[in-house]
Amino acid sequence: MRQANVTRRTTETQITIRLAVDGQGKAAVTTGLPFLDHMLVLLATHAGWTLSVKAQGDLAVDVHHTNEDVGLVLGQALLQALDGGRGIRRFGWAYVPMEDALARVVVDICGRPKLLVRDQRKPRRALTSSGTSYQWRDLEHCLESLVRTAKLTVHVDLFAGDDLHHAAEAVMKALGRALRQAAEREGRGRRIPSSKGTL
Repeated sequence: MRQANVTRRTTETQITIRLAVDGQGKAAVTTGLPFLDHMLVLLATHAGWTLSVKAQGDLAVDVHHTNEDVGLVLGQALLQALDGGRGIRRFGWAYVPMEDALARVVVDICGRPKLLVRDQRKPRRALTSSGTSYQWRDLEHCLESLVRTAKLTVHVDLFAGDDLHHAAEAVMKALGRALRQAAEREGRGRRIPSSKGTL
């Protein structure tokens, strides 16, 4: 079973994440940020994970600490669950449309953290959900945090999408699909998918 349990406790946030990579595409997410909850459910659904996220943070200050730390802990859980990338496909990609939006995400599970987002539709307005403002930049920052601790290279291209919600959904669904493909076992036992012998 490729799974991990990770907890992070600071003066700003308390976060516990349980992740099973070979899951059922189900998620229970409570961060205090309804839009982020929705995005993480989409990610888990399309990645085929079973995911539990419980987070409490200083939202009275703003969304920053909770948003960032959830990304950091999720990345740590993914890195741990993938066991150094042994026996995985390593590369994955997906195109996903969502009404007016179209996103492409390409993933390399490689040990080199890098997020590149090319958004042809900037600038974007904030999306307010249950009194909490969540901006496009917040979503990018959460992904940056995930990529940093999971040690992924991720390229995101958003070709179309005037609606923030649709654009974000397309990106997260495509990320889930790309991660699902990249994390698949290739039938080569526990071989590291690199000519260097390590990721």
